[in-house]
Amino acid sequence: MDITVSSANISGCISAIPSKSDAHRALIAAALADKPTEISLDSVSLDIEATIGCLKALGADITRKGPLCKVAPISSKTVGPVLDCNESGSTLRFLIPVAAAYSKSPHFVGHGRLSERPLLPLISAMEKRGCSFSASKVPLTVGGALEAGLFSLPGDISSQFISGLLFALPTLSGKSEIVLTSPLQSSSYVDMTIDTLKKFGIEIVSTEKGFSINGNQSYKSPGNYNVEGDWSNAAFLLTAAALGGEITIDNLSLCSKQSDRDIIKILQKFGAEISFGEDFITVKKGSSMPFDIDIAQCPDLFPIAAILACGAKGKSTLYNAKRLKLKESDRINSTLSLITALGGRAEADEDSLTVYGSMRLFGGSVSSFNDHRIAMAAAVASVICDNPVTVADFQAINKSYPDFAAHFKKSGGQIYVI
Repeated sequence: MDITVSSANISGCISAIPSKSDAHRALIAAALADKPTEISLDSVSLDIEATIGCLKALGADITRKGPLCKVAPISSKTVGPVLDCNESGSTLRFLIPVAAAYSKSPHFVGHGRLSERPLLPLISAMEKRGCSFSASKVPLTVGGALEAGLFSLPGDISSQFISGLLFALPTLSGKSEIVLTSPLQSSSYVDMTIDTLKKFGIEIVSTEKGFSINGNQSYKSPGNYNVEGDWSNAAFLLTAAALGGEITIDNLSLCSKQSDRDIIKILQKFGAEISFGEDFITVKKGSSMPFDIDIAQCPDLFPIAAILACGAKGKSTLYNAKRLKLKESDRINSTLSLITALGGRAEADEDSLTVYGSMRLFGGSVSSFNDHRIAMAAAVASVICDNPVTVADFQAINKSYPDFAAHFKKSGGQIYVI
């Protein structure tokens, strides 16, 4: 699906969709629990559907009725389940350790660029603890059974490796330890995992070098689980307002452990006017100041922060971004291509993007690179474009935010399907 987006003044009030990050974690914990859990989840994305499908393959019974998702936990080990992760890196990396503990010979498949997402550090650590792998990328089959013990792996490639192990290790028969050989990036995502585990009765102890996990723990369902609103996707509409207009988004916790809550800091550096309530944030266009941002702890904000930088007057730099080359697209280069295609000026290297903001862009035709965050960033860029923006393969938004087009229109955005 290709679309055209025209410049518009952003205004209105929107409710944030359920957090994809929180939903992944809640669904997995519920599938490992002692009794059914009802999860508030009034909308799902392709990534969440992938996690639901994989948990069903492992033996969980998951049904959706209205805004509730009822999860009846896995009751016995499955043999040879096929887990289709679609394009979801979270699903794949979270569930490899879980499947190795809860099934025999699970087979993982994926689509898009999922086969290019790094797995070797996780595979290497698991191979030393009882597992074997038919390949180093999907499609792959896991042999053996995960054993408790020492897991040594880097912390600067993907925090999802750590989260996957934290889901599985508490249920094994012995004590385990995760030792990080490099600093942990995206640490707040691991904090989210630990927080979810705590809500399901699982204790994780942080150590100087990583984490200590006692075995023989049991997941205990809280009965009901409310998924937080999603800061990652709310960032797109908040940025649109900072570039031109005013918007209020509710269902957002200011105490959330989601790393993309850092959009507040970025918008403040830009000079947007921001006010807060108990569960909402209002953003209004203010001054347009350039900024520098370390993106290591909030990498998903990279594309939309770069578009925000285009709306500034002067040079902005987004750095510590090298991991972004292995996302749904090579996000450093796809974001650079997006900006230059719209008439902006930017320069990239292996680890950063420098944007020379001039407050306005010309407009034009761009590719989504089949990347949901590039597609949404392109639509938001229209707010500061002198001419319409045409986005090819806009359906990529369904990976995380299927309602984005409807919410953008409700906020004043002008989107037309070609």
